[in-house]
Amino acid sequence: MFRRFQAALAGVLLALCAPAAAQDYDIIIRDGMVYDGQGGAPYPADVAIEADRIAAIGDLDGATAEREIEAEGLAVAPGFINMLSWATQSLIEDGRSQSDIRQGVTLEVFGEGWSMGPLTQEMKAEMEEDQGDIKFDVSWTTLGEYLDFLEKKGVSTNVASFVGATTLRVHEVGRDNKKATPEQTERMQELVRQAMREGALGVGSSLIYAPANFADTDELVALTAAAHEFGGTYISHLRSEAERYEQAIDEILEIGRRTGAPVQIYHMKPAGKDNWDKSIPMLKKLSDARENGIDVTANIYPYTAGSTGLYATMPLWVQEGGHDAWVARLKDPEIRARVIAEMRAPAVGWENLLHHAGGPENVLLTGFKNDKLKPLTGKTLAEVARMRGTSPEDTIIDLVIEDDSRVDAIYFLMTEENIRRNIAWPWTMVGSDAGSVSAEGVFLESNPHPRAYGTFARFLGKYVREETVIPLEEAIHRLTGLPAEQLKLHGRGRLAEGYLADVVVFDPATIVDKATYDKPHQYAVGVEHVLVNGTPVISEGEHTGATPGRFVRGPGWTGWKESAPK
Repeated sequence: MFRRFQAALAGVLLALCAPAAAQDYDIIIRDGMVYDGQGGAPYPADVAIEADRIAAIGDLDGATAEREIEAEGLAVAPGFINMLSWATQSLIEDGRSQSDIRQGVTLEVFGEGWSMGPLTQEMKAEMEEDQGDIKFDVSWTTLGEYLDFLEKKGVSTNVASFVGATTLRVHEVGRDNKKATPEQTERMQELVRQAMREGALGVGSSLIYAPANFADTDELVALTAAAHEFGGTYISHLRSEAERYEQAIDEILEIGRRTGAPVQIYHMKPAGKDNWDKSIPMLKKLSDARENGIDVTANIYPYTAGSTGLYATMPLWVQEGGHDAWVARLKDPEIRARVIAEMRAPAVGWENLLHHAGGPENVLLTGFKNDKLKPLTGKTLAEVARMRGTSPEDTIIDLVIEDDSRVDAIYFLMTEENIRRNIAWPWTMVGSDAGSVSAEGVFLESNPHPRAYGTFARFLGKYVREETVIPLEEAIHRLTGLPAEQLKLHGRGRLAEGYLADVVVFDPATIVDKATYDKPHQYAVGVEHVLVNGTPVISEGEHTGATPGRFVRGPGWTGWKESAPK
C-alpha cells in the first residue's frame, strides 16, 4: 500500500515538474465574424497571431495559444487607419493615443500641410515658442527623425506622415507671398526626396491657409513629381471649399494628371449653405476623372462642423510673414479697420469661415493659450461679443491679440445630406482631423472638436448601423484595405496570413460615439480589443498601457531592400 502511494506521489511530482506543452500560437481570437478589409462578405473564423503577424485564419479548434480572446458575436477586422491625424503633439504628451485607440485606430497619418520636419533652426525655435498647453523639446530635424522619436518614446498606435508642403515652403521660401525661384523649388524637391527615402508617404498641403496659399499649382506639381519618383501620393486641403470649390477640385485633378501620382482630398466637403448644392456635380467630376485615369480619392470626418483657428475669418494678406507679423498688423488701427471691412464684405480670393458658418452664433470657441481667456472655452463667438460689448469682428481680433495665438474654434459649415452622399461615394476614407487625446490632465485645458473622440465610432454607429448608408463590410474596407492600398503600405490593412497583426474586435451593435460639442471629453464605446503589431493595447475595453506602435514607412523607404516590412 505504502509503495503504491509512493509511486503515485512520484508520478504527480514528475507531472508537476515536466515542462509545459508548447503552445501553437501566442494569441487566438476565437469565434468572431471576420471582416478581412477587402470589402467582401464576413465569415466566421478564428484568427491566430504569432509575434507581430497573423499566422492563421480559419477553424483552429485543435490549436492552442498563450492567450485566447473570445469574440463570439463580435466583428474582427484590421486596425483602422486615420487618414488625417493631428496627434503630432498629443502623442508626445501621452503616447497611449487614448481617444483613437479606443475606437480601433491603429495607424495615425500626419502631414496636412504642416509636418514635424524638415526643420531649420529657426523653425525649431518657432515650434517651441508657439507651444500651448503641451510643452516639449524639439530634438529632431527631419521628418523621419521625428517619427523615430515617437517610436522610441513609446506610442500605442502606429504612426506615419506626409511631408508638409507648407513646411517645405517655410524651410526654403519663408512666409511671404512670393513665387518660389527655380533654385528654391529644386531645394524643396530634394527635401521631398529625402523625406521619401526616410519613409514619408508623399506630399500633403493645406492651401486655404497662409503661407500655403502662396504656392501656385506649378510649385505643387514639382513637389508631387518628386514624391511620385518614389511612389508617393499627393493629399490636399483644397484651395477652396466654398465659392471656388470646383476650381480647387480642378487644381488637384490637374496635379494628378500632370504627375501621374495618386491624389486625395482632405475632409471633402462644400462648406457654407450657399455651396451645399455643389456636392453632386463635384462628385460626378471626381468619378469622371477616375474613369479618365486619375487616381483621385477623398476622406471625410462625419460631422457638420469643422475646426480651425480664428485666422480663418481674416484675409490672407494680413497673415503674410507669420504669426508675429500678423498680430503686429492687427494692432495697427488703420490695418485693423481694413481687415474688419474685408471680414464684413464678400471674400475675394480667400475663405471667410465666419461668413460660411452663417454668423457668430455658429462659431464655438474651444482653445486658448492665455489662462485668463480659458473661461471663455465652450462659449460661442456671439456670446463673447455680447459679454464684451464689441462686434464679432472686433472680438475676433481682440481675442487673437490677447491670446497671442490663432485661437481654436469650431465652425458649423456642412449638411447631413452631403455627409451621407460623400460616404456613399466608393472612394471616400475617414480621418479625424484631430489629435488623439486623453480625458485627463493637460487635455482638459481646452475643448476639442468631438471628432477627436468619436470620428470612427460615429462613422460605424450612426452612418453604417443606424442609417445604413453603406454596408459594414464596405465601411471596414474604407477604414482599412482602401487607405492601405492608396498609401502603398507594406503588410497592413488586411486580415491575411503574413500581414502585421493590427486587429480590432468590436461590437457592431453597440459601437457609438459619446463626445458632444458641449462635453467632448468622452470616449467612444463598443470596441472590446485592439492589438497593434500583435500586442494587446485594448483588452476588454480598457487600455493595457502597452506602447507597441511603430513608424510605418512609405513606399520610398530605402530600408525596404535590407529589412523585413515594418
